[in-house]
Amino acid sequence: MMEPKVIKTEEEYQAALAHLDSLMDAAPGSAEEQDLELFSVLIEKYEDDHYPIGLPDPLEAIKFRMEQQGLTRKDLIPYIGSQSKVSEVLNGKRPLSLSMIRALHGGLGIPAEVLLQEPGRNLETAAYRWQDFPFTELLHRGYFIGFEGDLRNAKEYAEELLSGLFSIFSGAEMHPVYCRSTEGNINTRALAAWQALAMRIAEEQDLPAYRSEKLNPDAIRDLAKLSTYELGPRFAMESIHQMGIAFVLLDHLPNTYLDGACFKTPSGIPVIGMTLRHDRLDNFWFTLIHELVHVHRHLELDNYVFFDDTDHLNHKDCAPQEQEANDLGAELLIPEAAWIEAKNELVDSQNILAFAEKMGISPAIIAGRLRWEAGDYRIFSDLVGQNQVRRIFAS
Repeated sequence: MMEPKVIKTEEEYQAALAHLDSLMDAAPGSAEEQDLELFSVLIEKYEDDHYPIGLPDPLEAIKFRMEQQGLTRKDLIPYIGSQSKVSEVLNGKRPLSLSMIRALHGGLGIPAEVLLQEPGRNLETAAYRWQDFPFTELLHRGYFIGFEGDLRNAKEYAEELLSGLFSIFSGAEMHPVYCRSTEGNINTRALAAWQALAMRIAEEQDLPAYRSEKLNPDAIRDLAKLSTYELGPRFAMESIHQMGIAFVLLDHLPNTYLDGACFKTPSGIPVIGMTLRHDRLDNFWFTLIHELVHVHRHLELDNYVFFDDTDHLNHKDCAPQEQEANDLGAELLIPEAAWIEAKNELVDSQNILAFAEKMGISPAIIAGRLRWEAGDYRIFSDLVGQNQVRRIFAS
């Protein structure tokens, strides 16, 4: 007599099947019939765990529901799209998009887990809508890696594409810090998309491990001195990489007003991202030093992202971390005492060039600060390195 117990191995399963077969002729009400019922339950439990029945094919489920309800292919147009799309889906030439799956689930009652082919999966509310993003720009600029369709196809599979883009965050909640007069006129979703691609680019860079002790005010000041070289921005990028900090150049998206950003990747790599929205040497160096101060002082804050619009860094609504990065960055570029002593004499190119040489930095930085403090961006235009930074990185 075989003792009933939880079946754990294939050998025990085969033995239980053989024993069950010997009990098939058990008399009603007998002890053998009770054994039959008990072993049936034990065997069923083992089979459920080890030989699960697969979900029905989604297309067969759709066709079955059509047959049940007497529907034609034309009746599927409200759920799938055009008649040609219905034909392509039913012929297996076009995959179901999440929007199609939602419509078929809601309209025809086909279980979501069957359409998704994921046991127990339910349909959540759509996480992303293409209308909430500068979607055409994202497509044309290659944000959807591996996707080769046109805009119409991209919109059809927008939720999948956007979910793929944002999967780099690994479910972590970001804490953005915006430096602008009001958050309302910034496209925050576009900024998040920009960060997602910048983060993906950063994760692909081959960098040494970051050691925070390597980045201190003296190291940042030394980096600023690279501005005296014609290829200074490239030298700075290489130095930053050697510190274990990712450096990413990525054009800004519409209504983001973004010059620079600073954050960490999910694996803990510090990232400095720049857009070169203002393609000038003075803006490049000020933004870069500002972001380096963020890395030095502020990235210990979990999942904080600093999005910087350099036109508004001194606005009263900016976060205290922005003001600190602004003040320390300015001090590391030009010590305040030296600036106060010299700025009244900086009225022409000759004096600016002489002061820049004394400070060991590019005259573009001096000219840029004079323009910013005066609120007059017409002066010293020949010194700020207009349209030079992109050219340097392209060389």
